[in-house]
Amino acid sequence: MRLPESQVAVLDVLSAADERTVATVVEETGLKPETVTGAAFDLRDEELVAVSEAERVDHHLTAEGEQYLTEGLPEVRLYRAAAGDEAVPIGDATDVAGLSGQAVQIALSNFARKGYGVVDAGAVDPDPDADPGADPEAAALAAVADGETEGVAAKTLDRLAERGLLARDESTVRSLVLTDDGVTAVTEGVEAAETADRLTPEMLTTGEWRDVEFAAYDVEADAPAVEGGRVHILRQTAERVKEVLVGMGFDEMQGPHADAEFWINDCLFMPQDHPARTHWDQFALDVPPMDGLPADLVDRVAAAHREGIGPDGNGYHSPWTEDVAREVDLRGHTTSLSMRHLSGHAVGELAPPQRFFSVEKVYRNDTLDPTHLLEFFQIEGWVMADSLSVRDLMGTFEEFYRQFGITDIEFKPHYNPYTEPSFELFGQHPETGDLIEIGNSGLFRDEVLRPLGVECDVMAWGLALERLLMLTYGFDDIRDVHGTLCDLDLLRETEVLY
Repeated sequence: MRLPESQVAVLDVLSAADERTVATVVEETGLKPETVTGAAFDLRDEELVAVSEAERVDHHLTAEGEQYLTEGLPEVRLYRAAAGDEAVPIGDATDVAGLSGQAVQIALSNFARKGYGVVDAGAVDPDPDADPGADPEAAALAAVADGETEGVAAKTLDRLAERGLLARDESTVRSLVLTDDGVTAVTEGVEAAETADRLTPEMLTTGEWRDVEFAAYDVEADAPAVEGGRVHILRQTAERVKEVLVGMGFDEMQGPHADAEFWINDCLFMPQDHPARTHWDQFALDVPPMDGLPADLVDRVAAAHREGIGPDGNGYHSPWTEDVAREVDLRGHTTSLSMRHLSGHAVGELAPPQRFFSVEKVYRNDTLDPTHLLEFFQIEGWVMADSLSVRDLMGTFEEFYRQFGITDIEFKPHYNPYTEPSFELFGQHPETGDLIEIGNSGLFRDEVLRPLGVECDVMAWGLALERLLMLTYGFDDIRDVHGTLCDLDLLRETEVLY
């Protein structure tokens, strides 16, 4: 029997009695791992070798785990620092334990979880019967460091992984053994044949191709998947939104991501003491205040905030200063672009009718959950015309979402400082059936429009691109498609809808 050299080399180190891993065969033959693996599968197809696979999990300590292995777990250090007959103030115990910053919270939470004592009224009261010297997590850290995790309980390893103290590496271990046919072949003798995997110009020129044995190709054999680059599904959806709005007669707006609070909030008639303007909701930048705000517009906006607009206007009667208006933030909504355009400071003075939109990123200090991120894309839009009504606004939404196959939009009255009347939009999730808020809208108030010099009606909205994605594709967590936790397989396999 004639076989390629790599297959002969693999057969020579195998037996029918003992399985050998690919790693062992690599060490004994000196071949590359991929060469041994390929030869093994070829021999399996010839029924000369049996290949078995097993999943293997290796554990290793993270940098934090290494630190705790050396210094001790924070909760154990806290227990030993507070040991005694009386409760010890938390500050004193953590100082003695050498704990600070995040380590203090880690120590306190795990101290209580493990039953080492009670944390109450700002004091640590250790349980004298507790035995932190027998802490299973501390013992597991040492076992992982020594590479001896067989006797460690799975739930303990899971807990260390949850705490970020160890990491797992999963791999597939392949083992090889000779079949009966393989034993027969080796016994009768296997001759190494010089093989080539391709025809070269040199072979044709010299005539060598006549004496070369070419390797057989198995066109049905598994091959590693090669994933090429592609446009992110979120970006593709954004482009589709742009196409739809341009088709509805809208022009696109663009502008700065970092802007003065004046354009982001003050022009929008958001009072300067509104909770949404604190660092709890938006990101302030440590940069010099913005110069060059249009003085006449600043005066008109300030007057609207202090006194209102028209004979019945009342304003907010709350503090308003230009210093706050000049501070620079990351925009929490793209309405800053609308304010620049409506005021004539972006593309010049606009005469009705006008339609503008943007699909741009915004930034908010939100709590991360399935429907909220710190940064996301907003679909901003507005229409400037005479005698607009809520029916015009609702009809615009119905036409827009119909382009994406969504025909069950629901509307709910809402309050905004900058629009009246106002309403929120909701759509039904195709998988869960839950109603999801997908946007906010309304007709701009006179307190917004008149300082900008706009004398007609303007209806406006802000829609969430990611939530449109949820309704059209059935995602139930926007972190699956956006951010560090995104599901790469899902992004590669999802068909883009057009």
